[in-house]
Amino acid sequence: MPAASADFIVIGAGMAGASAAAHLAAHGRVVVLEREAQPGYHSTGRSAALFSETYGNLPVRRLTKASRRFFAERADGLAEHDILSPRGALLYALHGQMPALERLWAELSPLDPAIRRLDAAQTRALVPVLRAELVEAAIHEPDAMDIDVHGLHQAYLRLLRRRGGRVVTDAEVAGMTHRGAWMVASRAGEFAAPVVVNAAGAWADEVAGLAGLPPVGLVPKRRTAMIVAPPRDTDIASWPLTIDVAETVYFKPDAGNLLVSPADETPVAACDVQPDEFDVALAVNRLSRATTIEVRHVGRKWAGLRSFVADKTPVAGFDPLADGFFWLAGQGGYGIQTAEGMALAAEHLITDGRLPDLGVDPGLLSPGRFHRR
Repeated sequence: MPAASADFIVIGAGMAGASAAAHLAAHGRVVVLEREAQPGYHSTGRSAALFSETYGNLPVRRLTKASRRFFAERADGLAEHDILSPRGALLYALHGQMPALERLWAELSPLDPAIRRLDAAQTRALVPVLRAELVEAAIHEPDAMDIDVHGLHQAYLRLLRRRGGRVVTDAEVAGMTHRGAWMVASRAGEFAAPVVVNAAGAWADEVAGLAGLPPVGLVPKRRTAMIVAPPRDTDIASWPLTIDVAETVYFKPDAGNLLVSPADETPVAACDVQPDEFDVALAVNRLSRATTIEVRHVGRKWAGLRSFVADKTPVAGFDPLADGFFWLAGQGGYGIQTAEGMALAAEHLITDGRLPDLGVDPGLLSPGRFHRR
């Protein structure tokens, strides 16, 4: 059977692949190959994302800023509900953590004039369950926002299909060769296109290996989360995402309950990652030490993968060792909040050979920065 042809093959239908594919579909025929039975099964479907223009390094912050308008306008009207909703973020210091808070204040305060320093009383006024005998001060970012991850992902898939693109599920890639165009063999058949976009998340290095290319050094890291009941007779709706400056535990309201995480970053192999019971117990212990919340029962618990390269900057660019092989990987914990900025970067680098005016040096994103052989 002859290979199905397209102008662009995107490997991976998570947030990175879906957003890039939706943009590329304005320029030609797009086929997205997804290894699972549904798009967004792995990291995208397990993310409790926050939109913060102060989170991450400089390229990440600028890619986040480039995403705000699209998110604020409900993905150009494609989303059924608001993508962003008010939440805020509170970074608090316990005894012994004030030097870290001072360093963080010096770094973050120039980035957002709305950011405020809070004393202990003001901190507990926002989140009364923080232990009065331990909390010393905090930094409050009122403009941090919750992201409707599912709504955003579905908006990109809707735009992709409206522009004539298609998603093929149960299509794990088994091999790739380049013969004038890329020939991609998958469980769902063979596909051909001059450009392949490697948006395979934690599996991106493995996909590159199938194309005969060296890795960029992606390290998938497990992040655990769980749902617990809030304190009785307490209105938690206005609580911000709350995390200590050492990033050992965070919590935020989630549909009337509390989402809690030990903020773990445990290196693991790319897999259908599951929560580790030690990390669940660690989160409960840390939450109990920092707050007056009594956890009597842990409800739903899950884990996701956040994949980083060494410099924690996303990878977006053509591989210098192979024509038409484009990397879109390494988004780590920033992949949702930077989705539109990354999609714009991918679209223009692929179709124009240059970045739009995002304030980001393309060399900082390029896979060529790893000096691979």
